[in-house]
Amino acid sequence: MFFHVMQILGVISVSFAAIQSHHDISLRFFVGLVQALVPAVLINIYVVGINQVIDVEIDKVNKPYLPLASGEFSLNTGISLSILCATLSFCLGGLVGSKPLMCALFLAYLIGTCYSLELPLLRWKRWGVSAAISILFVRAIVLQVCIFLHMQSSVFGRIASLNKPVTFLISIMCIFSSIVAVFKDIPDLEGDKVHGINSYAVRLGPRPVFWFCIYVLTAAYVITIFVGLSSKFTWTRICAVFGHCIVVSLLWHYANKVDIKDKSSITDFYMFIWKLLYTEFFLAQFIR
Repeated sequence: MFFHVMQILGVISVSFAAIQSHHDISLRFFVGLVQALVPAVLINIYVVGINQVIDVEIDKVNKPYLPLASGEFSLNTGISLSILCATLSFCLGGLVGSKPLMCALFLAYLIGTCYSLELPLLRWKRWGVSAAISILFVRAIVLQVCIFLHMQSSVFGRIASLNKPVTFLISIMCIFSSIVAVFKDIPDLEGDKVHGINSYAVRLGPRPVFWFCIYVLTAAYVITIFVGLSSKFTWTRICAVFGHCIVVSLLWHYANKVDIKDKSSITDFYMFIWKLLYTEFFLAQFIR
């Protein structure tokens, strides 16, 4: 669910980053947004679905509430829905005829499959570095750049070039995607140990990984505050700086309350990190 919401907010946020003036907010803009949003969500359902199909035994330990792990959906149903979503995504992308959009869909499909598939040289999720790079590359770089280029070239008909808002989005999403990729293994520690997933949490222990994530996010927010101060518009400068000061305060407030030995506590905080990520899609619009 969180990955789907991230995909939706990511597409919407980077699409608005392509707006250069109020004249861009038009029917053409919203049609282009929907053209990108629907196939992007469908390919994301495939990526999440194929991961749950292959990891069903691990999820019975780590996430027994998921549809396949709980038995709500059969394995065949999961496979069929995943293939159907990938097929529909490519068909819709092809109808749109946007090369940047098709590039985003293909790379998400390819890397998402390699991330989960149990074959020689694949199943990149089993190693901490390859898992983090996979998530970072698709969600922080491919999604942001390709959807932005789709809006610039295919929708607005402009010469595509990255502007300040999308450059910031790429940078902050790289950091957040890396942290999410590392942090998600802390609540999954038990199941990963049993099934040989050599995550950072397994190798280093949950406490060092937890505080590493907190320090990295804090550094990112401090840098973002200084970037916000560079805005030439007073109202965007105030919103960006004030908003990120509140967010970093909340981060430390909740981090100090976490019981790292309690799985429910660490899981709740992991969900809180996702909320911070969603907030960033909104705050990024003030980096102008």
